[in-house]
Amino acid sequence: MTVKGKVRLAVIDYEACKPKKCSYECIRVCPVNRTGKGKAIEADMAARGKPVIYEDACIGCGLCVKACPFKAIFIVNLPGELEEEAVHRYGVNGFKLYRLPVPRENSIVGLIGKNGTGKTTAVRILLGELKPNLGDPGRDPSWDEIIRRFRGSELQSYFQKLANGELRTAHKIQYVDLVPRRLKGTVGQLLERADERGVARELAAELGLDKLWDRDVRKLSGGELQKLLIAAVLSKDADVYVFDEPSSYLDVRERMRVARLINEVRGPGRYVIVIEHDLAVLDYVSETVHILYGEPGVYGVVSQPYGARNGINNFLEGYLPSENIRLRKEPIRFRKKLEALGAPGGEGGEKKRKYLSWTSMTVKRGSFTLKVEEGEIWSGEVIGIVGPNGIGKTTFVLTLAGKIEPAEGMVLEYEELTVSIKPQQISPELFPQDYTVRDLLRAANPEAVTPGSWLYLELVKKLGLDRLYDRTPRDMSGGELQKLAVALSLAREADLYLLDEPSAYLDVEERLSVARIIRRLTETREAAAFVVEHDLLFIDYISDKLVTILGNPGIEGHAHKPDSLARAMNRFLKELGVTFRRDPQTGRPRVNKPGSYLDRMQKAKGEYYFG
Repeated sequence: MTVKGKVRLAVIDYEACKPKKCSYECIRVCPVNRTGKGKAIEADMAARGKPVIYEDACIGCGLCVKACPFKAIFIVNLPGELEEEAVHRYGVNGFKLYRLPVPRENSIVGLIGKNGTGKTTAVRILLGELKPNLGDPGRDPSWDEIIRRFRGSELQSYFQKLANGELRTAHKIQYVDLVPRRLKGTVGQLLERADERGVARELAAELGLDKLWDRDVRKLSGGELQKLLIAAVLSKDADVYVFDEPSSYLDVRERMRVARLINEVRGPGRYVIVIEHDLAVLDYVSETVHILYGEPGVYGVVSQPYGARNGINNFLEGYLPSENIRLRKEPIRFRKKLEALGAPGGEGGEKKRKYLSWTSMTVKRGSFTLKVEEGEIWSGEVIGIVGPNGIGKTTFVLTLAGKIEPAEGMVLEYEELTVSIKPQQISPELFPQDYTVRDLLRAANPEAVTPGSWLYLELVKKLGLDRLYDRTPRDMSGGELQKLAVALSLAREADLYLLDEPSAYLDVEERLSVARIIRRLTETREAAAFVVEHDLLFIDYISDKLVTILGNPGIEGHAHKPDSLARAMNRFLKELGVTFRRDPQTGRPRVNKPGSYLDRMQKAKGEYYFG
């Protein structure tokens, strides 16, 4: 419904809506219904009694939103002119997408934005997997009508080619764990089946899949499945390549390698689109970016294209100049790290307490050996841990937590510490099955479910867990379980936090919310934290010091002592052969293009990381 230059959008989350567990409060409080002269909302008995809202009759009072016990209803007012740019809607009262990204030949277009704002929907439309209904779920527009909608833009010629069947497409899906359920065979069999360019063997060698050539796909880890899918898509002889979150499960070295391979596939007549939450990877691989904003699960708007640097900086600043849209109240800034001065455990001689130290240690797990240099952590410190997959990062954390006994050496506690752990692998079995999300959060810390508290606002609400209050772990997806595990570990009152890959499955906004919470907890509670992470921007944002673990994955690892971020990152990036610079506007680390002037200059000086 359009009123005075505004369009009213009514959306119902039908997964959250449970009419059998409520009294239709949404229908009972509606003032339009109570007048007896019409209905703005009623139960649709054909849809198991779930309510439907008639947007042309809704007056936007918001009473149904407040009355719904499951927070399943959303009423928003959008600019009326935006309605002319509606691209697709999932049913009556469903999610609505406005505008589309613009693919460009011989170029890589990046997409960034919150989960649930339409990134995957947009690329499915561009791939021809989903035909757009132009915002009206009751219509099936012809391709001619769709092409006319985008006349005068680059999308007009793109959709003309798509409608004529002139574009071959290849799609690296988001959820790699679906592969073993849908495909059977070995790595080699699947890659040979996908290979249309005669490059499968070469790609397998580049990604380390040649060692897994005869392994059954059902026995692959998340990272191995990710690399298998990427290699399969790159093997296709396509015109349009889409990579949906290609860095998930991969370590830093693998992320850079994948980014280079994606960059190599572009060429004349080819379109490449990448959805990515790791800003360093997105910046490295993309030439232009579109930012998707809106209300997750309700509506999404695709921004105008920006150059990669400006687009990511605008996203971090929280303001889109082309649209005159503010995404958040305050910009995100990366702190410039300084070498620690004065007394141990703090800059300028601040008095801090030593919480934990460890001697030189040897840790053995089967045929794998981890050598650890001595180190310590003080109150108020966050120590990041980086290294390749299979190098012993999780083993190191579990040893500090007392879960693994070292073969040589020891861990020393200087006072009795309360420890909160977020494990790497999350499954429903880790949680009490009869507890809801609300019950689990309340048990961890009542403040987490207290509206208005900083823990609720900055953690629970930012991760969208307030919308999952009545769900149980067995009813949640892998991403939702990860968010719950992160929230529970950070909500607990503890002296020491051990967080293993807390950014997994999180979008950029959620990652930065978690990073802010970690920093605030260590400062206000005088706690300390170890964080294992592959997202270097996340590590840069939160870490005071860094432990680098290098060696031969799966065979032996060497954990260096905690060092300053600048020195440790320099050691780590030198091993990878990658250089970083800092963006002067936001302070975020940016990857230098291989062979560029800055890359060559920094390597000549031995400065792989500008801290």
